[in-house]
Amino acid sequence: MKRLKFCGNGELQMEQVPDPVPGEGEVVIRTACSAICGSEMHAYRNEGMAEGNPGHEAVGTVVAVGAGVKELVPGQRVGASPVAGCGHCPACRAGKYTWCPEWRFYGSMHAEKFLAAANACRPLPDDLDWESGILLTGDGFGVPYHTAQNVRIDQVKSVAIFGAGPIGLGNVIMQNHLKRNVFVVDLSAERLDMALRLGAAEGFQPQRCDVIDELKRRTGGNGVDLCIEAAGQPVTAKNCFAAVRRGGQVIFNGEQGEVPFSISEDFIRRDITATGSWFYHFCEFDAMYKLWKEGLAVDSLISHRFAFDDAPEAYRLFAAGKTAKVIVSYQGKEK
Repeated sequence: MKRLKFCGNGELQMEQVPDPVPGEGEVVIRTACSAICGSEMHAYRNEGMAEGNPGHEAVGTVVAVGAGVKELVPGQRVGASPVAGCGHCPACRAGKYTWCPEWRFYGSMHAEKFLAAANACRPLPDDLDWESGILLTGDGFGVPYHTAQNVRIDQVKSVAIFGAGPIGLGNVIMQNHLKRNVFVVDLSAERLDMALRLGAAEGFQPQRCDVIDELKRRTGGNGVDLCIEAAGQPVTAKNCFAAVRRGGQVIFNGEQGEVPFSISEDFIRRDITATGSWFYHFCEFDAMYKLWKEGLAVDSLISHRFAFDDAPEAYRLFAAGKTAKVIVSYQGKEK
């Protein structure tokens, strides 16, 4: 089968590899489509990956099951979460695999077939198309939905989202659905235009204005109620604390390393709540599916679609900040 290989420095290649073989509790899925995530950019732009690829959002059809798998059968349409739990601990029994102390990560989903944990695969309802399915079982809408569930303060009327990549734009869809006034900060004019089309009230480029001043001007000098960090940059993390009001909340979506904070100035003396929000809980799918059934257009997050063989062009555009969510298709116009 063909699999995408990350060579580093913006180079991708197609490699021929053997079909995956499911171990105990695992399944093999023939890929219908996969999605590009911003977290893949580190491997794409820098050192690449020696084995496999960082793809972790995909949907498809089960073609083989490993020992002990009873809940899935070949021919079943599924979406796969990359985070699988042990299946036995209290967190797993609650469907919260990211809290499992023995969680495992499955990647290499940019391939004609991929391996996944059976207990992290969600059978897709017949009326749910592939593209909406990948958003509900992957990062695209899963992360923004989970982020909304992690809001810990009352009376949220204004939200600033720092970073308008796919996760930031997904947060625009979710926060706009909740009837909040949404502001977005990003370097890319194209992505700010996408944010406005998805419901943001205003967008700001930090190279063109003092973003903190602009946000405070629009909130009576107080700052916004909620900041969502979706860029994964130290400067945006610091700006979130500068932009949020006293008693407000900062939620972190973007992965990053150490960032220096003043516990007194950034937290204690302003009663700020800071919250991490990683992936989504497996148990949240039904609520997301209900929103989709009620008409929430999660697929408006998708800006570009490419065939698998055209993946290098898809990544080039994504890395240049020219896209929202990008879908890579393996089987044409399947449902």
